[in-house]
Amino acid sequence: MKLDDLVRMAATKENFTELKHYTAFCLEFLDFIGTPGAIQAEIVSRNETHYRFIQFKNREFSISRPLNSNLLYTRKVAKTNLRQFMKVLDSIRTSDSPSNRELVNRSVYTIQQSIGAALDAFPAGQSNTARKINGDLFERFIRLLLVRVGIECTSGVVKVPVKVDGAEEFAMSYQHDLIIKSGNLVKVIGSVKTSSKDRLDKIFVDKFLLAKLTGKDIPHVAIFLNDVQRKGKTPQEYGVSATFLPGHFKGYTVKLNPLDGVYYLDIRPNMITENILKDHIKTFDHFLFKELWGLIQREAVVAKVEPEEDGTL
Repeated sequence: MKLDDLVRMAATKENFTELKHYTAFCLEFLDFIGTPGAIQAEIVSRNETHYRFIQFKNREFSISRPLNSNLLYTRKVAKTNLRQFMKVLDSIRTSDSPSNRELVNRSVYTIQQSIGAALDAFPAGQSNTARKINGDLFERFIRLLLVRVGIECTSGVVKVPVKVDGAEEFAMSYQHDLIIKSGNLVKVIGSVKTSSKDRLDKIFVDKFLLAKLTGKDIPHVAIFLNDVQRKGKTPQEYGVSATFLPGHFKGYTVKLNPLDGVYYLDIRPNMITENILKDHIKTFDHFLFKELWGLIQREAVVAKVEPEEDGTL
């Protein structure tokens, strides 16, 4: 498959309605970039050398997002590991082990970054469109994973009834990427984004408002792919910089309300070492193997959920 084919495939969201579509695309992309002569260059980040950038041989010689070589599978191992990844999802409650946790994190990261990197070769001037498609596909990917492990979930609008003197006066509507539910009970609200940049405020405020409106502390979680971006003006200068705002996160956690889980596929070093951050931010495997199952046992709220118009997960 050529680069143009991969870009067209990644840009069409209808191509990604099942998990097998995601894994199939990933293998095609890894096969492409692993073929001798298919790409212009692989550029090593100047400041964090485990990050690499792919320079494509298209008209603009486009440069991909930073790719973490400690997480991204090579085509030599991806086929076997992605097949095993699907098996682990089918037995997630009984397959908790360090090797399987690494397998899940690396598989999800590799699959999603293959889509994002392909979309980085989108025609010049259409980068915003590419980012929107990539974000939508990541949200759908996470929902498909949860359905695979046996969780009822969707995206859409939660209509929260507001009562005055015991009588319902009106409802407030909230759009969410991830709504984990059981029948008409909303169990967990989630935000699924490729980056936390410009999005932290809303997640914390949503939890605060829902608790105020319902009188119940409904779990809110956030799932992020990564928080790094390219810096530098020329390939010789390219490095990575963080997009995460630790001060904002700590302030909201301490002074407003902590979230019930914040999870990364590509976690930043300060999230592992800094006070407050290390207590509230974990890698994605913690959510899927352990913490999800405790969250869905907590208090729920009765609310009407309206799915997205396109009818997808």
